[in-house]
Amino acid sequence: MSGTLEQNGVMTEPALDPASVLGKAMRVLEAFAPDDTGVGFAELQRRTGLPKATLHRVAGDLVASRLLTRIDGDYHLGSHLFELGMRASVERTLLEVATPFLEDLYERTHETVHLGLREGAEVVYVAKFGGHRQVSSPSRIGGRMPVHATAIGKALLAWADESERIAVLSGPLPRRTPRTITAPGRLRQQLDRVREQGVAFEHEEGAAGLVCVAAPVLDSRDRPVAAISVAGAVTRFRPADHVASVRAAAAGIAATLARREALGPA
Repeated sequence: MSGTLEQNGVMTEPALDPASVLGKAMRVLEAFAPDDTGVGFAELQRRTGLPKATLHRVAGDLVASRLLTRIDGDYHLGSHLFELGMRASVERTLLEVATPFLEDLYERTHETVHLGLREGAEVVYVAKFGGHRQVSSPSRIGGRMPVHATAIGKALLAWADESERIAVLSGPLPRRTPRTITAPGRLRQQLDRVREQGVAFEHEEGAAGLVCVAAPVLDSRDRPVAAISVAGAVTRFRPADHVASVRAAAAGIAATLARREALGPA
């Protein structure tokens, strides 16, 4: 079967079969951590749990496809993954349009600026700008964080369809710090306030010492395309002081994307 599945009135995408060929390949690719410089075969087997013969075969196919490379016996993510990622037209266009606004927002604040998308209950960071003042943060380009624990995530979820909200609110809301909101009712109230105010705040909910303000980038139907945020150290950064700048940058990105869409392909 293919297509979406309905569970408790909420439409969800079918899960990838981990026993399929693609499922095994994804287990290998997703076994690499952000800071890995190379992973040996034994460690890769430990992380994936695949039988030795299966891992040899899958890793060999991935090397042949340039999705992995092998250097001095260790495996590395291959350059072809980057090439494929750059072909993702929606994200590429979004990044091209958003970059000048993000750079301007950084110059205005000199704090860490993010651009993020939502995938289910997670935020995926697609851009990050920060100078020498940037606070230690768990975010990284290509990295993920729970939507309920980040300003970007709450900005995206506040404008999501009700079914998507329910899916997140009814799922686990893991605690990242003592200040993470894990009560569904309280989170829903905060999302309603985000809709009213046009911005979302985060006060040490994703990482201790980090505060943040975010605004959604909305399309012509008020659907969230992405969200942007500015984050800084709680000891010096006042998110409320930057609401107007974050809103303006998000609106600028949205307007530019709308103009491009109206003009159509060049």
